[in-house]
Amino acid sequence: MKYFLTGGAGFVGSHLSEHLLSLGHSVTVLDDLSTGAISNITHLKGRRDFQYVIDTVANKALLAEMVDAADIVFHLAAAVGVKLIVESPVRTIETNVKLTELVLEVANKKNRPVFVASTSEVYGKSAAIPFREDGDLVMGATSKGRWSYACSKALDEFLAIAYWKERGLPVVVARLFNTVGPRQTGRYGMVVPTLVRQALAGEPMTVYGDGTQRRCFTHVKDSVRAQAALMQCPAAVGQVFNIGSQNEISIMGLAERIKELAGSSSPIKLVPYSEAYEEGFEDMARRVPDLTRVHAAIGYEPKYTLDDIIRDVISYERGLSAAQPAAEASRA
Repeated sequence: MKYFLTGGAGFVGSHLSEHLLSLGHSVTVLDDLSTGAISNITHLKGRRDFQYVIDTVANKALLAEMVDAADIVFHLAAAVGVKLIVESPVRTIETNVKLTELVLEVANKKNRPVFVASTSEVYGKSAAIPFREDGDLVMGATSKGRWSYACSKALDEFLAIAYWKERGLPVVVARLFNTVGPRQTGRYGMVVPTLVRQALAGEPMTVYGDGTQRRCFTHVKDSVRAQAALMQCPAAVGQVFNIGSQNEISIMGLAERIKELAGSSSPIKLVPYSEAYEEGFEDMARRVPDLTRVHAAIGYEPKYTLDDIIRDVISYERGLSAAQPAAEASRA
Protein backbone atom coordinates (compact mmCIF):
# COMPACT_ATOMS: atom_id res chain seq x y z
CA MET A 1 0.00 0.00 0.00
CA LYS A 2 0.97 3.64 -0.38
CA TYR A 3 1.32 5.55 2.89
CA PHE A 4 1.61 9.32 3.29
CA LEU A 5 3.07 10.70 6.54
CA THR A 6 2.94 14.31 7.65
CA GLY A 7 5.81 15.00 10.05
CA GLY A 8 7.54 11.91 8.74
CA ALA A 9 11.04 13.24 9.39
CA GLY A 10 10.30 13.54 13.08
CA PHE A 11 11.26 11.04 15.75
CA VAL A 12 8.09 8.93 15.62
CA GLY A 13 7.53 9.51 11.91
CA SER A 14 10.96 8.24 10.91
CA HIS A 15 10.48 5.03 12.91
CA LEU A 16 6.98 4.56 11.49
CA SER A 17 8.43 4.99 7.99
CA GLU A 18 10.97 2.25 8.71
CA HIS A 19 8.28 -0.07 10.04
CA LEU A 20 5.95 0.43 7.08
CA LEU A 21 8.80 -0.09 4.62
CA SER A 22 9.76 -3.31 6.42
CA LEU A 23 6.22 -4.56 5.77
CA GLY A 24 6.63 -3.98 2.03
CA HIS A 25 4.67 -0.74 1.72
CA SER A 26 5.77 2.48 0.02
CA VAL A 27 6.09 5.68 2.05
CA THR A 28 5.98 9.37 1.15
CA VAL A 29 6.93 11.90 3.82
CA LEU A 30 6.12 15.60 4.11
CA ASP A 31 7.99 17.61 6.75
CA ASP A 32 9.07 21.23 7.17
CA LEU A 33 11.92 20.22 9.53
CA SER A 34 10.74 22.66 12.20
CA THR A 35 11.11 19.95 14.83
CA GLY A 36 12.06 17.00 12.63
CA ALA A 37 15.49 16.49 11.05
CA ILE A 38 16.70 15.24 7.70
CA SER A 39 19.23 13.09 9.57
CA ASN A 40 16.30 11.01 10.87
CA ILE A 41 15.54 9.75 7.36
CA THR A 42 18.96 9.96 5.69
CA HIS A 43 19.32 6.17 5.82
CA LEU A 44 16.04 5.82 3.88
CA LYS A 45 16.96 8.17 1.05
CA GLY A 46 17.62 6.42 -2.22
CA ARG A 47 15.10 3.66 -1.64
CA ARG A 48 12.65 3.30 -4.53
CA ASP A 49 9.76 2.83 -2.12
CA PHE A 50 10.55 5.97 -0.09
CA GLN A 51 10.11 9.61 -1.04
CA TYR A 52 10.28 12.80 0.96
CA VAL A 53 9.35 16.43 0.39
CA ILE A 54 10.56 19.33 2.50
CA ASP A 55 7.57 21.66 2.75
CA THR A 56 4.75 22.55 5.08
CA VAL A 57 1.41 20.80 5.54
CA ALA A 58 -0.07 24.28 5.15
CA ASN A 59 0.76 24.07 1.42
CA LYS A 60 -2.74 22.91 0.54
CA ALA A 61 -2.12 22.20 -3.15
CA LEU A 62 0.89 20.01 -2.34
CA LEU A 63 -0.96 18.32 0.51
CA ALA A 64 -3.90 17.51 -1.77
CA GLU A 65 -1.56 16.00 -4.37
CA MET A 66 0.12 13.76 -1.79
CA VAL A 67 -3.13 12.65 -0.17
CA ASP A 68 -4.57 11.87 -3.59
CA ALA A 69 -1.62 9.57 -4.37
CA ALA A 70 -1.87 7.71 -1.03
CA ASP A 71 -4.00 4.84 0.25
CA ILE A 72 -3.63 5.76 3.94
CA VAL A 73 -2.65 9.01 5.68
CA PHE A 74 -0.77 9.29 8.98
CA HIS A 75 -0.99 12.79 10.44
CA LEU A 76 1.94 13.13 12.84
CA ALA A 77 2.94 16.76 12.24
CA ALA A 78 2.45 18.72 15.48
CA ALA A 79 4.12 20.92 18.05
CA VAL A 80 6.07 18.67 20.41
CA GLY A 81 7.74 18.87 23.81
CA VAL A 82 6.78 20.72 26.98
CA LYS A 83 9.54 23.31 26.56
CA LEU A 84 8.38 24.33 23.08
CA ILE A 85 4.75 24.35 24.19
CA VAL A 86 5.38 26.64 27.16
CA GLU A 87 7.60 29.01 25.17
CA SER A 88 5.45 29.12 22.01
CA PRO A 89 1.75 28.62 22.83
CA VAL A 90 0.57 30.48 19.71
CA ARG A 91 2.63 28.23 17.47
CA THR A 92 1.39 25.18 19.40
CA ILE A 93 -2.29 26.00 18.94
CA GLU A 94 -1.99 27.10 15.32
CA THR A 95 0.16 24.14 14.29
CA ASN A 96 -2.01 21.51 15.93
CA VAL A 97 -5.47 22.83 15.10
CA LYS A 98 -4.99 24.40 11.66
CA LEU A 99 -2.91 21.59 10.19
CA THR A 100 -5.17 18.83 11.48
CA GLU A 101 -8.20 20.63 10.11
CA LEU A 102 -6.50 20.92 6.72
CA VAL A 103 -5.43 17.25 6.60
CA LEU A 104 -8.94 16.07 7.48
CA GLU A 105 -10.54 18.40 4.92
CA VAL A 106 -8.29 17.23 2.10
CA ALA A 107 -8.50 13.55 3.06
CA ASN A 108 -12.29 13.76 3.22
CA LYS A 109 -12.48 14.83 -0.42
CA LYS A 110 -10.78 11.57 -1.44
CA ASN A 111 -12.13 9.45 1.43
CA ARG A 112 -8.62 8.48 2.51
CA PRO A 113 -8.36 6.83 5.95
CA VAL A 114 -6.53 9.08 8.42
CA PHE A 115 -4.55 8.25 11.57
CA VAL A 116 -4.42 11.25 13.92
CA ALA A 117 -1.63 11.17 16.49
CA SER A 118 -2.78 12.60 19.81
CA THR A 119 -1.19 12.55 23.23
CA SER A 120 -1.60 11.44 26.83
CA GLU A 121 -1.47 15.15 27.69
CA VAL A 122 -5.19 15.38 26.87
CA TYR A 123 -5.98 13.67 30.18
CA GLY A 124 -4.69 16.81 31.85
CA LYS A 125 -4.98 16.74 35.64
CA SER A 126 -7.28 13.72 35.79
CA ALA A 127 -6.66 11.51 38.82
CA ALA A 128 -8.65 8.56 37.43
CA ILE A 129 -5.70 6.15 37.04
CA PRO A 130 -5.33 4.25 34.76
CA PHE A 131 -6.55 6.65 32.07
CA ARG A 132 -9.41 5.23 30.00
CA GLU A 133 -10.19 6.57 26.56
CA ASP A 134 -13.80 7.27 27.61
CA GLY A 135 -12.75 8.99 30.84
CA ASP A 136 -13.12 12.69 31.60
CA LEU A 137 -10.40 15.11 30.52
CA VAL A 138 -9.44 17.59 33.26
CA MET A 139 -7.73 20.71 31.96
CA GLY A 140 -6.01 23.48 33.87
CA ALA A 141 -6.68 27.20 33.59
CA THR A 142 -6.34 28.93 30.21
CA SER A 143 -3.74 31.22 31.77
CA LYS A 144 -1.37 28.24 32.06
CA GLY A 145 0.47 27.86 28.75
CA ARG A 146 1.18 24.16 29.16
CA TRP A 147 -2.51 23.28 28.79
CA SER A 148 -2.67 24.86 25.33
CA TYR A 149 -1.12 21.69 23.92
CA ALA A 150 -3.59 19.38 25.66
CA CYS A 151 -6.56 21.48 24.59
CA SER A 152 -5.39 21.79 20.99
CA LYS A 153 -4.88 18.02 20.68
CA ALA A 154 -8.26 17.36 22.30
CA LEU A 155 -9.81 19.65 19.69
CA ASP A 156 -7.99 17.63 17.01
CA GLU A 157 -9.65 14.52 18.39
CA PHE A 158 -13.10 16.12 18.45
CA LEU A 159 -12.64 17.23 14.85
CA ALA A 160 -11.43 13.83 13.66
CA ILE A 161 -14.31 11.98 15.30
CA ALA A 162 -16.75 14.58 13.92
CA TYR A 163 -15.48 13.91 10.39
CA TRP A 164 -16.15 10.21 10.97
CA LYS A 165 -19.62 10.64 12.47
CA GLU A 166 -20.87 13.40 10.18
CA ARG A 167 -19.07 12.71 6.90
CA GLY A 168 -18.03 9.08 7.10
CA LEU A 169 -14.29 9.74 6.87
CA PRO A 170 -12.43 6.70 8.27
CA VAL A 171 -10.33 8.03 11.15
CA VAL A 172 -8.35 6.46 13.98
CA VAL A 173 -7.05 8.52 16.92
CA ALA A 174 -4.22 7.35 19.17
CA ARG A 175 -3.02 8.94 22.39
CA LEU A 176 0.70 8.27 22.63
CA PHE A 177 2.22 7.90 26.12
CA ASN A 178 5.85 9.01 26.69
CA THR A 179 7.27 7.47 23.54
CA VAL A 180 11.06 7.10 23.64
CA GLY A 181 13.91 5.65 21.58
CA PRO A 182 16.85 6.37 19.29
CA ARG A 183 16.72 9.64 17.34
CA GLN A 184 14.57 11.45 19.89
CA THR A 185 15.92 14.90 20.61
CA GLY A 186 16.05 16.37 24.09
CA ARG A 187 15.85 19.87 22.63
CA TYR A 188 12.21 20.41 23.57
CA GLY A 189 12.24 18.94 27.06
CA MET A 190 12.09 15.17 26.40
CA VAL A 191 13.40 13.65 29.59
CA VAL A 192 15.11 10.39 28.57
CA PRO A 193 17.47 11.69 25.85
CA THR A 194 18.29 14.70 28.02
CA LEU A 195 19.21 12.57 31.04
CA VAL A 196 21.17 10.09 28.90
CA ARG A 197 23.26 12.84 27.30
CA GLN A 198 23.97 14.43 30.67
CA ALA A 199 24.95 11.06 32.16
CA LEU A 200 27.30 10.22 29.29
CA ALA A 201 28.90 13.66 29.44
CA GLY A 202 29.39 13.50 33.21
CA GLU A 203 27.19 16.55 33.65
CA PRO A 204 24.59 17.06 36.41
CA MET A 205 21.42 15.13 35.54
CA THR A 206 18.54 17.58 35.86
CA VAL A 207 15.26 16.33 37.32
CA TYR A 208 12.45 18.89 37.34
CA GLY A 209 10.21 19.35 40.36
CA ASP A 210 10.74 16.95 43.24
CA GLY A 211 11.24 13.89 41.03
CA THR A 212 8.30 11.96 42.48
CA GLN A 213 6.11 12.39 39.39
CA ARG A 214 5.59 8.99 37.76
CA ARG A 215 5.47 8.06 34.07
CA CYS A 216 5.24 4.98 31.85
CA PHE A 217 7.75 4.94 29.00
CA THR A 218 7.09 3.22 25.67
CA HIS A 219 9.68 2.12 23.12
CA VAL A 220 9.01 3.85 19.80
CA LYS A 221 9.14 0.46 18.05
CA ASP A 222 6.22 -0.78 20.15
CA SER A 223 4.32 2.42 19.44
CA VAL A 224 4.70 2.44 15.65
CA ARG A 225 3.88 -1.26 15.46
CA ALA A 226 0.56 -0.50 17.16
CA GLN A 227 -0.09 2.55 14.99
CA ALA A 228 0.36 0.57 11.79
CA ALA A 229 -1.78 -2.32 13.06
CA LEU A 230 -4.66 -0.03 14.03
CA MET A 231 -4.88 1.27 10.45
CA GLN A 232 -5.37 -2.31 9.27
CA CYS A 233 -8.13 -2.97 11.81
CA PRO A 234 -11.63 -2.12 10.49
CA ALA A 235 -13.06 -2.14 14.02
CA ALA A 236 -10.66 0.65 15.02
CA VAL A 237 -12.29 3.24 12.75
CA GLY A 238 -13.96 6.06 14.65
CA GLN A 239 -12.28 5.16 17.94
CA VAL A 240 -9.63 6.61 20.25
CA PHE A 241 -6.84 4.36 21.57
CA ASN A 242 -4.16 4.66 24.23
CA ILE A 243 -0.75 3.39 23.08
CA GLY A 244 1.85 3.01 25.78
CA SER A 245 3.18 0.94 28.65
CA GLN A 246 1.86 0.39 32.16
CA ASN A 247 5.23 0.04 33.90
CA GLU A 248 5.52 3.12 36.10
CA ILE A 249 8.68 4.75 37.37
CA SER A 250 9.34 8.05 39.11
CA ILE A 251 11.48 10.56 37.24
CA MET A 252 14.03 10.36 40.04
CA GLY A 253 14.02 6.57 39.69
CA LEU A 254 14.44 6.99 35.94
CA ALA A 255 17.47 9.23 36.42
CA GLU A 256 19.02 6.73 38.83
CA ARG A 257 18.44 3.85 36.42
CA ILE A 258 19.95 5.79 33.50
CA LYS A 259 22.94 6.71 35.64
CA GLU A 260 23.49 3.06 36.54
CA LEU A 261 23.10 1.68 32.99
CA ALA A 262 25.35 4.40 31.57
CA GLY A 263 28.03 3.73 34.18
CA SER A 264 27.96 7.42 35.00
CA SER A 265 29.15 9.31 38.07
CA SER A 266 26.97 12.35 37.31
CA PRO A 267 25.18 13.92 40.26
CA ILE A 268 21.39 14.18 40.07
CA LYS A 269 20.17 17.76 40.50
CA LEU A 270 16.60 18.84 41.30
CA VAL A 271 15.46 21.90 39.34
CA PRO A 272 12.28 23.79 40.32
CA TYR A 273 9.57 23.92 37.66
CA SER A 274 9.59 27.72 37.85
CA GLU A 275 13.23 27.69 36.80
CA ALA A 276 12.83 25.04 34.10
CA TYR A 277 9.63 26.30 32.49
CA GLU A 278 7.56 29.12 33.99
CA GLU A 279 6.21 30.39 37.30
CA GLY A 280 3.15 28.39 38.35
CA PHE A 281 3.87 25.49 35.98
CA GLU A 282 1.55 22.55 36.64
CA ASP A 283 2.46 18.90 36.20
CA MET A 284 0.68 15.57 36.64
CA ALA A 285 1.63 13.26 39.50
CA ARG A 286 0.99 10.09 37.46
CA ARG A 287 0.25 9.20 33.87
CA VAL A 288 -0.75 5.57 33.29
CA PRO A 289 -2.76 4.28 30.30
CA ASP A 290 -5.50 1.68 30.33
CA LEU A 291 -4.55 -0.60 27.44
CA THR A 292 -7.69 -2.76 27.41
CA ARG A 293 -9.13 -1.22 24.24
CA VAL A 294 -5.98 -1.40 22.10
CA HIS A 295 -5.29 -4.95 23.27
CA ALA A 296 -8.82 -6.03 22.33
CA ALA A 297 -8.48 -4.42 18.89
CA ILE A 298 -5.03 -5.62 17.79
CA GLY A 299 -3.65 -7.76 20.63
CA TYR A 300 -1.18 -5.01 21.55
CA GLU A 301 1.27 -5.64 24.36
CA PRO A 302 4.59 -3.81 24.77
CA LYS A 303 7.60 -5.98 23.95
CA TYR A 304 10.34 -3.67 25.22
CA THR A 305 11.18 -3.01 28.87
CA LEU A 306 12.35 0.27 30.32
CA ASP A 307 15.90 -1.09 30.45
CA ASP A 308 15.65 -1.96 26.75
CA ILE A 309 14.62 1.62 26.02
CA ILE A 310 17.40 3.15 28.09
CA ARG A 311 20.06 0.86 26.60
CA ASP A 312 18.92 1.68 23.05
CA VAL A 313 19.06 5.41 23.73
CA ILE A 314 22.49 5.11 25.40
CA SER A 315 23.80 3.12 22.44
CA TYR A 316 22.43 5.68 19.99
CA GLU A 317 23.86 8.68 21.89
CA ARG A 318 27.25 7.00 22.21
CA GLY A 319 27.21 6.44 18.46
CA LEU A 320 26.53 10.12 17.88
CA SER A 321 29.39 11.10 20.19
CA ALA A 322 31.78 8.72 18.40
CA ALA A 323 30.72 9.99 14.96
CA GLN A 324 31.20 13.68 15.79
CA PRO A 325 35.04 13.71 16.03
CA ALA A 326 35.27 11.70 12.80
CA ALA A 327 33.01 14.18 11.02
CA GLU A 328 35.01 17.12 12.32
CA ALA A 329 38.27 15.46 11.22
CA SER A 330 36.92 14.90 7.69
CA ARG A 331 36.07 18.61 7.41
CA ALA A 332 39.49 19.69 8.66
